[in-house]
Amino acid sequence: MTAPTGATPPENQTPPGSQTPPGSQTPPAGQPPPAYQTDNKAVVDSRTADLVAGPGGVMTIDVGVITGDLTLRTELFANGDVILRVQYKDAAEWYTVQGGTAHLAAPADLDAVHTIALGLLNRPLG
Repeated sequence: MTAPTGATPPENQTPPGSQTPPGSQTPPAGQPPPAYQTDNKAVVDSRTADLVAGPGGVMTIDVGVITGDLTLRTELFANGDVILRVQYKDAAEWYTVQGGTAHLAAPADLDAVHTIALGLLNRPLG
């Protein structure tokens, strides 16, 4: 049964077209996070850099705020979606940054998005 147009689906039902992060699967150490599925497309390109979170840390949708020495991974999907993820430096678990999703007009914009995200999140002096 389909909910009427404009109706809110029940809490246990995902609205059509919504994006769902992967389950609690953790990749082996040193491996990238499992692909965040957006329209069944896998990651086609990514950028990674280390950073130091500023006061207040980095808010994630998975575990809340994380602080300290982190690694940022900016993932590009075949459909143009971009997801920002962070992990504690050298850890296995990756977390999706709150508000860290966007759609790119061109894949060439990945470098610019990664550079801007790194500039916003990297605050070694506070």
